[in-house]
Amino acid sequence: MARGREPSTGRQAVMGVALLVGGVVVVWGLLFVHGITGWSEGGGVAPAASVFAWRTTWCLATGAVVTGAGLLASGWRIPGAVQLMVLGIGALKFHSLAAGH
Repeated sequence: MARGREPSTGRQAVMGVALLVGGVVVVWGLLFVHGITGWSEGGGVAPAASVFAWRTTWCLATGAVVTGAGLLASGWRIPGAVQLMVLGIGALKFHSLAAGH
């Protein structure tokens, strides 16, 4: 890849911070919905919460691979790595929630 075609480090850093904030907001929102799903059934652990956690695990893992690898392949190394880490860690969190039920 030619040096002139790669995005600057500053642009990559700004995009990385934006994706970090956006990814964290999405994961926290999904955690909130998971908590509401489990709480709304009352009493014990709701089966719907486990199903939601498994589906969310697959969605976050797929999103991490598709967007992170796409950004890395197009030369955006910092945002690609951030996207892989944030969505990957979110997928692992939901995997642990789903496996615990």
